[in-house]
Amino acid sequence: MSDVLLDIKNLRLSFFTPAGEVKALNDVTFEMHEGDVLGIVGESGSGKSVTAYSIMGLVPFPGRIIGGTIDFNGHRINDMTEKEMREIRGNEVSIIFQDPMTSLNPVYTIGNQIREVILLHTDMNKEQANERALELLTLVGINEPEKRLKQYPHELSGGMRQRVMIAIALACEPKLLIADEPTTALDVTIQAQIIELMMELKEKINMSIIIITHDLGVVANMCDKIVVMYGGKIVETGTSDEIFYNPKHEYTKGLLRSVPNLNTKDHEKLVPIEGTPLDMLNPPAGCPFAPRCDKCMKICLREMPEYTKLSDTHECACWLLQKEAFEAAAGGEN
Repeated sequence: MSDVLLDIKNLRLSFFTPAGEVKALNDVTFEMHEGDVLGIVGESGSGKSVTAYSIMGLVPFPGRIIGGTIDFNGHRINDMTEKEMREIRGNEVSIIFQDPMTSLNPVYTIGNQIREVILLHTDMNKEQANERALELLTLVGINEPEKRLKQYPHELSGGMRQRVMIAIALACEPKLLIADEPTTALDVTIQAQIIELMMELKEKINMSIIIITHDLGVVANMCDKIVVMYGGKIVETGTSDEIFYNPKHEYTKGLLRSVPNLNTKDHEKLVPIEGTPLDMLNPPAGCPFAPRCDKCMKICLREMPEYTKLSDTHECACWLLQKEAFEAAAGGEN
């Protein structure tokens, strides 16, 4: 087994707003190894992006980590100062934000923005940084890179801006690349190109990737492991095959039922997840998905279940699994 690159244990993060405490992350635990591609899936507000920002040390005010630990590449992230974080941010860990148009500075050229990262984190001079910027734009498949360096973000298409964001993120060859909804604003053909590009670059520079998305189709062929989040909690983790072919949590099953499938019969409707997203100011005491679950029991509303270990890689927090295990044990005694 390869070395553990990222180890998050019992992470709790809240936003302290005038309306009350929003528990954005509640006891989140997972790890990933060097070279892994990890997918974090869930609907808006499930805690996916906040998990990414906590790894980067970029939790916005009034958010605060109130418990747990984040260990990355020998660093205890939640004990580091902002100055120490700047040393590893962009250097050892990088992030591609959701919307490149709002992430790129509109008043600076593309070349200026790429060179800034290189000059900040390496010993290169301006001339070497310019050569490296050209090399990066070529690496991410942008045509006429010399011309692009002199252009501004608004002069590029959405797909090109996303490639520029990837070039900036890869400038210092990080050990971990976090891609936060990297294909949301792109059409399907560009989405496929961006995903293929990220996988090629992963092999070239031997980096690990966390891809955050609400689109299960994006992670299907890309990820070694998938983490399913709902209401600030991890409800299920497993390999891609385990999540897609043997889902155990009702929320995971709901996500899969709402994905279009070319093999379905004619006129077969997609099945949406009924109900409304969780009110994070007043979450249920038990399983966060309980109010929307067809198979909800009284205990689901009262207590959060323990994780049931289904295999070495597959875990799920659901009372139905506990019930099945109890009934199987009772049946074996008769």
